[in-house]
Amino acid sequence: MSKVPKGFTLVIGLGISGRAICRHLQREGVPYMVADSRVSPPGLEDFQTAHPGVTVHCGPFLELDLTDAEEVVMSPGVDPMTPGLDSLAGEINPATGEPRLVGEITLFVRAAKAPIAAITGSNAKSTVTTLLGEMAHASGINAAVGGNLGTPALDLLVQVPGAELFILELSSFQLETTSWLGAASVAFLNLCEDHLDRHGDMTAYRDAKAAIFRGARHAVVNADDPLTWPQPDLACQEMFTLREPGEREWGVARDANGRQWLQHGKEPWLAVERLKMPGRHNQANAMAALAMGNALGFKRDAMLKVLEEFAGLAHRSEVIAHIAGVTWINDSKGTNVGATLAAIEGIGANLDGKLILLAGGVGKGADFQPLVEPLARCARQVLVFGQDAPRLFDVLSPRIRVSQVDDMAQAMQAAYELARPGDCVLLSPACASLDQFPNYQARGDAFRRWVLEAGAAVTARQEAR
Repeated sequence: MSKVPKGFTLVIGLGISGRAICRHLQREGVPYMVADSRVSPPGLEDFQTAHPGVTVHCGPFLELDLTDAEEVVMSPGVDPMTPGLDSLAGEINPATGEPRLVGEITLFVRAAKAPIAAITGSNAKSTVTTLLGEMAHASGINAAVGGNLGTPALDLLVQVPGAELFILELSSFQLETTSWLGAASVAFLNLCEDHLDRHGDMTAYRDAKAAIFRGARHAVVNADDPLTWPQPDLACQEMFTLREPGEREWGVARDANGRQWLQHGKEPWLAVERLKMPGRHNQANAMAALAMGNALGFKRDAMLKVLEEFAGLAHRSEVIAHIAGVTWINDSKGTNVGATLAAIEGIGANLDGKLILLAGGVGKGADFQPLVEPLARCARQVLVFGQDAPRLFDVLSPRIRVSQVDDMAQAMQAAYELARPGDCVLLSPACASLDQFPNYQARGDAFRRWVLEAGAAVTARQEAR
């Protein structure tokens, strides 16, 4: 049995966030030790070289005696209910009045000297976080952007020491160990089935996300998704919607000439046609960022210029090429049904032709039924591959033409042969990638390479004529 020394903080996990926690504690002069459930965690030798003298326990947490630990700080990748840690649930440190088990964001909130803006949701949080960061910089604000996206929050404290604003993407894993955030502005964008293997059910998943509202001075929520609304409502909240907005809402409305606008109440802000990001779902993302930026005092002209120039993130509704009249879009970051549903509805409705969807991978037990109706309206065919291809086939095939193939390369070749001018080939798998790829980025990169090679081959044939 390994014993945590009296007065020491115990850091759980030696991943990216765990190491950021250790660097922070070292800077703060807090004595700590580390535990990782893996017998031989990757990078252990590098960690020990960087942190000589720090005790590292490798193996089951049940072999740890936590009696004298001052505080236990969780990496977000570790479930707080893991045996050996579950006994800490709800336990309060009598010296501080705070939970004994906390996460990295709790340490960040204690140390941050500038206001915080925070974004969560099942989908689009990386897009809105990045967009808000670009808007801040265009407004002349020295903003530090990170969290679940890019740089760990605790590393931002030293990488951007003069930060005037911290803009954080926060996952449910980070928020479930955050008892108080106190952000200047927050957004809860949407909620759909995801991470139920960790949270158990949608109620627990939603409750973890809703921690973002604790202490918030301004909140942005989705008028079309009541699961994003705080309970009870906050006096400081605003809503965005894809319909015509109410008096205090952000929404999409048509003028007398039929031109669509992003509006705040009755006030037009930006013609939809001027948005560089494609799809209706990105109209929602733009309005969430505008609502937060407006509340945070960003410059209106600067925010609108960003929206006219920001093309979106890699692997998120990313237009790769137009080949022989067919648009190829990489939405590999669509790792759950909600993300894929947003891409289908955002892109499919505006096509001259039809949608050819590439989907499949590890479905994490999700219900694929919500995909049926929108695909029945706009899809020419769905090509499914990977571990959960049979489940997708069974759900979709009664209403939609579906073909099952072995892998994504076969799906892309089939899509190339099926597509007609005006069509869109969309990679939005509704599944994680880990059966056939290391991560969604590798899956999206493989898609991009294939498309660019196909486009080059078409160009070469045309030039040879």
